[in-house]
Formats: sequence, C-alpha cells, structure tokens
Amino acid sequence: MVNVCKCQKEFKERCTQCAAVSWGLTDEGKYYCTSCHNVTERSKEVINTGAIPNTKIQAINRGLKRKRKLERGWDWYVCEGFQHILYQQAEALKTLGVGPELKNEVLHNFWKRYLQKSKQAYCKNPVCRRKVTVLEDNQSHSDWDSEPELLSDFSCPSFVESGTESQPDGLAQKPFPISKASQSETASICSGSLDGVEYSLRKEKGIVKMTVPRTLAFCYLSLLWQRETVTLSDLLRFVEEGHIPYINAFQHFPEEMKLYGRDKGIFAIESWPTYEDIYKKMIEIAKFLDLPRFPDITEDCYLHPNILCMKYLMEVNLPDEMNDLTCQVVKMTGVGEVDFLTFDPIAKMAKTVKYDVQAVAVIVVVLKLLFLLDDNLEWSLSNTAEKYNENNKEDKPWFDFRKWYQVMKKSIDEKKQEWEEARAKYLWKSEKPLYHSSIDRAVAFKRREMVVDLQKQFSTLVDSTPTVGRKKPSSFQFNWAEGDAARTCFHGHSLQGILKNKGQSLTTKNSLYWLSTQKFCRSYCKHVTTYEESNFSLSYQFIINLFAFLLRIKTSFLHEEVSLIEKRLFKTKYSKTKKKSSRSRKGRKY
Repeated sequence: MVNVCKCQKEFKERCTQCAAVSWGLTDEGKYYCTSCHNVTERSKEVINTGAIPNTKIQAINRGLKRKRKLERGWDWYVCEGFQHILYQQAEALKTLGVGPELKNEVLHNFWKRYLQKSKQAYCKNPVCRRKVTVLEDNQSHSDWDSEPELLSDFSCPSFVESGTESQPDGLAQKPFPISKASQSETASICSGSLDGVEYSLRKEKGIVKMTVPRTLAFCYLSLLWQRETVTLSDLLRFVEEGHIPYINAFQHFPEEMKLYGRDKGIFAIESWPTYEDIYKKMIEIAKFLDLPRFPDITEDCYLHPNILCMKYLMEVNLPDEMNDLTCQVVKMTGVGEVDFLTFDPIAKMAKTVKYDVQAVAVIVVVLKLLFLLDDNLEWSLSNTAEKYNENNKEDKPWFDFRKWYQVMKKSIDEKKQEWEEARAKYLWKSEKPLYHSSIDRAVAFKRREMVVDLQKQFSTLVDSTPTVGRKKPSSFQFNWAEGDAARTCFHGHSLQGILKNKGQSLTTKNSLYWLSTQKFCRSYCKHVTTYEESNFSLSYQFIINLFAFLLRIKTSFLHEEVSLIEKRLFKTKYSKTKKKSSRSRKGRKY
C-alpha cells in the first residue's frame, strides 16, 4: 500500500466492488482499492513522484520509446506517396460531384496497371523486391474506402494481362503496403522513403517515371474514360482554386511517413500545372499503359463540341443564336464525328482531342465569319445595331459587338486582377516543413514556427479584415443575369443585323474571310504555326486573349487550334495555295 491515508483524503468515493474507502496508487498513477484490488479509470497527476516507486523512470522510458518511434516513422516507398496523392485527388473529385466509380474502379485500375508496367508491383520481380501477403476482404471492391494504405487487387478483365500471376482466393499480394518500421529495415539516411535516392536516380528506358504532375494526367484519363462533365481546363482551374490537392499535397501524408532529403525533389512542386504539359503527359501515360480505345464520345456527351460550344457561348455572354452556326461549322469540319473525338491510345497516331480548346476555336471561327474581326467591319455593324436598338426599344435587341466588347473588357480585367492577386498572395511554403536530413528536422520546424508567427503579425498590421474563404467550385467563371444594368446579358440578343435571307436559309452579310495561318509548318516542326500578336487585328487579339485566359492556356496554343479548324473548313483554299507553291518550286532553276 502506497500512501493510503493521503489517497483517502484526496479520493473519497466508495469502491464500486466492495464499497470500501481505502485507495492506493498504482505505478501508472491510477487509484486502486486496497481491499479488493479493483483498479479505477481515475488517475492523479502526481507532483511528488517519490511516493510512487519507479514511476519517474518508467514514464521517461515510455516517452523516449514513443519519441524514437515517431521520429523514425514507417518504412514506405515512393509509389506509396504518389498513391496517397491520387487518393486525395480522387476524394476531391468525388466531393465535386464525380461518380464514385472513377475512384474505385477506373483510377484504381489505371494505377494498378501502371505499377505492373513499371515493374513496381503485380509482377514476379518487383523493383523494390518487397513481398507482403495480406488478407483481403472478398466482399470489398476496393481498399480506397479506408485510409489509403494501398490499392486492393480489384480485377478488371480488359486491363489485366494474361501474363500476370493469379492469386489464391481470399489472398492478394499488395504492392508495398504501408507498415510500421521494423528493426531489420531502416529508412535511407538521405531520404525518408526507403527508395527515395534510388528512385531519383532511376533512368530506365521505356519506363514512364511517376511525378506529381502525372497524377493530374491520371485523373484526367479517368475523367475521360468515364466521360465526366469536367474538361482538362476545369481540372487545372480546380487545382488553382485549391479544390484538388496538388501543391504541397505531401503535407496530408500520415505523420509516420517521414519525408525529407531526396523526397523533397520528388514530391515538392513549385510551379502551377500547365494545360500543354498535362495534355502531353496524359497521352504519354495512355501509350505506356497500352490502354484500349476509350468509350465513344457521342452527341449526347458533355465533351462533344456542340455541347461545349453552347457552354462557352454562355460563359462569354454571346447570343444563343450563335449555337446554330457553331453546330454547322462542327458538321462541315467533321470535328463532331465519333471516330475523330474518341481517344484511341493504341492507334498508329495516338492523340486525343483538346475538347475545350477545340470548342472555343470553333466559336472564334464563327465570330470571324460574322464580324470578320479586321478592326473595321465589326464596328460598322455595331453602329447599325446601335441605331436599330435606339429606334426599336420594344423589339428584340440586335447584338452590338462594341457594347459586348466594353462589357467583357471590364469583366475580364476584373477577373484577371483577382487571379493575379490570388497568385501573388499564394503561400508556397507548406504547413509541414521539409528538411534535407533528419538532423535538420528541429531547425526546420523552428524556422517554420517563426515564419508563421511573422505572417500573423504582418497580416494583423496590414489588414485587420478576415480573409475570404475558398470559393465554391463551379464550371462557370462568369455569371450573367437578365436585368443587370451594370453587366448587360447578351444571351437573348438577335443576329438579325448580321445575317440575311438567301432563299429558305440565312447567310452572313459579310462575304469575306481571312485565314489565321497562310502556311503551316513542316511535319517535323514541333508547332503547327506561330502567333505574333502584332500581325493580327486588335479585335482578333482581344478574342484570343479572352478565351485563352478562360481556359488558362497560351494564346499561341489557341491560335494553332483555330488554324486547324480553318484548314478543315477551307480545304479548297489551302489546296490551291499548296498547288501554287509546288508549281513555283518546279519553275525555279538552281
């Protein structure tokens, strides 16, 4: 019995077993009954540890063990880190309204196939050479539902190769499950992961090395397979707005997954993803995985140009009547055909359509057909529309290009300013500090604490108003409402002043057209055409800049797509110029 009298004074409740009031303290600091030896859940914060034999020594020993265990962390591989990021991104897409099948089936199988193709798992001799057999629940379709350890062996007949090893019923070989550190295995001194150094130096021909930007390529491949209502530009914009983890995604890793040294170069990202880069990586991964032809993109799919054109016409506040013209251009150019739109990675010339960029390019071509965009005709037609609207205020208003330009110029400038300010204020440093080695850990955390304190003090001095919360995700960046005097909505305006009757059909009053590209680059050139702003009219520059900002792409990227649409629409013009150039080459003497 240890200090029974003192304990009786401090703890006077009766024992629940024998009703006695005779208490002592265990080595753990909990009250126990000296009569029946019943131990309660009540404990005491002991100030004088001399009253309890060996308590101080045991408490210190337990603390040191926990500290060492936490500092050492788990043994984990680089691919497990990327899997955590994919899991977070899949969960974010699910929150945005994407179906659960994308995470549990499509993305899961793409990732499993990648591990197999890159020889990291699901093969006879994995690169990391770690084989752990674990019991898998037959009734569970996927292990994604739990906190992401590693993907379950969910089977998909069209993706599983015949050469893979079959697993016995009830058992599945999981690649690199996250496990607690064992005494026989230790993490690398130069990295928190077991294979961080080896992974950063690995350069095997024919193997597509996983990176953080490629996680977005995996997500978009999955979205495209499911034909979801999310384009690549939408996906990247959601990343920018913070709805999908990308920058500093590693800070959501479990605390036991220590990340330092070479891991920093693998998982730390210091730039925003670009449309062109993710588009190329998506095709690269699809080829590497030998994926079959994707599901057909038909007229009722969101990615079909007819639907996307309607969406972007609403986005930039253009008349609804223009949708008939965009549908005609889509039909004449053949860019709405199923075979043209459907992605086939195993085809001879594997390339997918830039669905959002193509739809916007069609709208640009229609605007050129209507207004020419030569800094002359569009203003002349605007004068006619303005006069008509003044004299016929009760009728349906004619579309006024000048007024539309003024409204859009103001709106796009405000949106650009918000975007630039948001980028300037973005904090690239993660809440979870990175350090080069375990020795620098204490210094890194101390510096991080100092930075956070300074930021709080500075924000208090500069602006006392609370920061605005994250905006809700939306497919539309602009909202146009009827009856808003400051922001006129042009959706219901008529194109009557621009079109004329010709028999039973309507044609444009403008009969002229200029080609965005007179001559395309050779086939071995990296780009189809070049774009110099000074060579084009101010109206065309405004239109290109407007849509390029909307999709967060380069103006040259959009100009190239416009040129390709024109090449399909005006085949005869390009064939004539090609014949002329070939004749001139034949007539030359060298």
